[in-house]
Amino acid sequence: MSDHRVIRVLLVDDHQVVRRGLRTFLEVQDDIEVVGEAADGAEGVARAEELRPDVVLMDVKMPGTDGIEALRKLRELANPARVLVVTSFTEQRTVVPALRAGAAGYVYKDVDPDALAGAIRSVHAGHVLLQPEVAGALLAQEETGGGHGRGNGLTEREREVLALIADGRSNREIARALVLSEKTVKTHVSNILMKLDLSDRTQAALWAVRHGIGE
Repeated sequence: MSDHRVIRVLLVDDHQVVRRGLRTFLEVQDDIEVVGEAADGAEGVARAEELRPDVVLMDVKMPGTDGIEALRKLRELANPARVLVVTSFTEQRTVVPALRAGAAGYVYKDVDPDALAGAIRSVHAGHVLLQPEVAGALLAQEETGGGHGRGNGLTEREREVLALIADGRSNREIARALVLSEKTVKTHVSNILMKLDLSDRTQAALWAVRHGIGE
């Protein structure tokens, strides 16, 4: 397999045994390479800036700088890495802040190894991993906050792109579905985020669900 198809992953977790276990499993995947590790959020941000991984596997609860603060810092730095948050069932309340801070999705700590590899591939491809109960919580927060307007400024094509984002499609899949180039799709996505005053695809997907686009 050629190098450009390998997904470069950074592991951020304060437990060395967890990082070792993740590395052991992920390194047997032909298309995934662990390029580095970090023991807390601050180190994770520094390593992400240094290594420029494709995907960061980020624990939420860590001493010092936690995963959510690290997510916010990565967003401020406009780091392109997709972040997959690792959490537990008892920490579900941390998922919503993590997604709002820029996470592309989350997995539970007891995730099946093959499902973890699939999740990494999915977020790398541009998908958003969002379970129904968390989507509902996010939508409730958006309603409380008043939302971002009605999106009347979107063109018909932008609404088509937004509907496919809400369906979890990557830019490549949207381009194929609408017979467009990926570059054109990226432009549409940027315009959608700008017009709706949103910061990422997760918020765009939630906006679309809330306003009935794609249903």
